[in-house]
Amino acid sequence: MPFQPEFLATGIGSMPFDDPEHAVEVSLTTLPEAPIWPQLPRLGLNEQMMPQYSEGIPCLVIDREKERMYFDTSGDYTAPFAAFYEAYLLALDPEAGNGDCSALAISPAFSQGIYALEKRLQAEGAKRRFVKTQTTGPCTFTLSVPDENKIPIFYNAEFRDVAIKALAMKCRWQIEKFQPFAGQVICFIDEPVLSAYGSSTYVSVKREDVIAMLRETIDAVHAGNALAGVHCCGNTEWSILVEAGADIVNFDAFEFGETIAMYPEAVKTHLDRGGMLAWGIVPTNAAIREHTVDSLSARFEKMMDNLAQKGIDKRRIAEQALITPSCGTGTMAPEDAERVFQTTAALCAAMRQRYGF
Repeated sequence: MPFQPEFLATGIGSMPFDDPEHAVEVSLTTLPEAPIWPQLPRLGLNEQMMPQYSEGIPCLVIDREKERMYFDTSGDYTAPFAAFYEAYLLALDPEAGNGDCSALAISPAFSQGIYALEKRLQAEGAKRRFVKTQTTGPCTFTLSVPDENKIPIFYNAEFRDVAIKALAMKCRWQIEKFQPFAGQVICFIDEPVLSAYGSSTYVSVKREDVIAMLRETIDAVHAGNALAGVHCCGNTEWSILVEAGADIVNFDAFEFGETIAMYPEAVKTHLDRGGMLAWGIVPTNAAIREHTVDSLSARFEKMMDNLAQKGIDKRRIAEQALITPSCGTGTMAPEDAERVFQTTAALCAAMRQRYGF
C-alpha cells in the first residue's frame, strides 16, 4: 500500500485569485501536508484549463482574438510530428528515456502559480509530505479541443496520440519539478468530461479507449515515481478509473457521493490494492456559505455508511480517504473560495480526531 492518507486534505487546481503569492499562501496554510500549485484563470486565457497545457504540442493554435484553441490538421505535419516523437522517446522511452520532459514545460507565461509555489518551497528549505500537481486529462483535452473544422481531435487518431503523449510529458515535467520539495508528488489527471460519458453527446466514445488513454497517462505518472489521481467533478462510471489503474479516485461527494456505492466490487478491488478515495465533500458553490464542519462531517459519514453497507469495512474506508473540495474554486468569489479551503482543512482535523488518526 502506498500510504494511508487518513483524511489527508488536498485541493483541486483552480483558484479565483489574481495574486499568485496569495494563492500559494492559501494553499500552503490550509493544505500543509499536500499543497497544490494554483491555476489562476482570472489572469487570462493562458491560465484557462486547456490553453495552460498547450505549449509544445505540434499544430496547436491559440486564436487570441476569438479566445479559442484548435489543432490545424490541414497542412503537412510530418516534420513537427517527427520532432515531437523524437523528444517524447528521448524523455519517456521505457528502456532508454532520460525522463527530461522540458520540451513540454509549462512556462511562467502560462502558469504563474507553478513558479510561485516553487519559489516558496525553495525558500522553506524543507520538504512537505506531498505536493499535488494537476494536468488536464487526455479524454477532456481531446474531446474539448477541436480541429480547424470544429471536430474534436479525439476522432483523429494521429493527433489524439500526440495529445495523449504530450499531456503525459506535462505530468512528468511537473513531477520532476516538485520532487525536490516533497516526500512524494501526487499528480491529478483532471477529467470533467467523463461526467458526460455514456451520454448521447459521446455515444461513439468507447469504454476501452477511455481506459487506454487514462492508463497511458497514469503509467507515465507511475514511471516518475508519483501517485496518480483522477478527478471527475460529476457522476461517471467509477469502475473505469479503477480499471485504468488510478491510485486515487477523486469525485464530487457533496453532490454525487452516493454514486460511488453503485460500484462496490470496483471500490473493493481499488482499496485492496492500496488505492484511495478522495472525497470531494466540501462544496464549491454557494452552498459553502450554508454548511459547517459539523454538517459536512455528518454528510460524509452518511456517504461512507452507504459504501460500508455494501460490505466494505468502514474503518478501511476512513484509513484510505482523502478530503478535497468538490471541484476547483476558480469561478467562485474569492471570499467563498477561501472559506472552501479553510473548511477543507477544518474537516480534515475534525475527521482525524473522530477516528483517532
